[in-house]
Amino acid sequence: MRLVLLGPPGVGKGTQASNIVKKYNIPHISTGDIFRANIKEGTELGLTAKEYMDKGLLVPDEIVVSIVKDRLTKDDCKEGFLLDGFPRTVEQAKALDNELIKMGIKLDKVVNIEADEDVLIERATGRRICKECGSTYHIKNNPPKVEGKCDLDGGILYQRDDDKVETVATRIQVYLDQTQPLIKYYTDKGLILNIDGVRSIEDIFETIVNSLENK
Repeated sequence: MRLVLLGPPGVGKGTQASNIVKKYNIPHISTGDIFRANIKEGTELGLTAKEYMDKGLLVPDEIVVSIVKDRLTKDDCKEGFLLDGFPRTVEQAKALDNELIKMGIKLDKVVNIEADEDVLIERATGRRICKECGSTYHIKNNPPKVEGKCDLDGGILYQRDDDKVETVATRIQVYLDQTQPLIKYYTDKGLILNIDGVRSIEDIFETIVNSLENK
């Protein structure tokens, strides 16, 4: 199963990614993780990417594509993969298509988890993290037994700056601006699977699996 996973901040993409890779026994390939691994290993691509990142600049497409291409040649990708965080633009999607053609493989589906902006903002802004152990809670959907304290160790719960309304709204808008053309691109190719993300984790995952296996 060769998949791309799309979804705005707060839609629960990370949880579904974890479920998908376990179900199909495929690697979860995140561009952020790849960058960190290449930088840690001191590869030529990693060092080049680090130069841009250290300056606060976006890593150019050709470098991102090269790093992803290199990752897809690893043995654990022979039976499939789940790409998360790449491609982000139509240009990157076209470059990925070209590389996959050279490798003699193609994508099976692009899973696009959707939710309205107000739902996403409510989810993100309600998130609270334990300062001690990092456990995650939600003031509405998964509240702690004692307000403001972690169930596991009694640690203080706090709201990350990334989860404040203004930041979340900006992140969502940036995502939408970047990915709307990408969604159309994959829709035109007949690869898109639009999944309603405003349900339980179990329901969403069941829908994804049913859609993939009845493709």
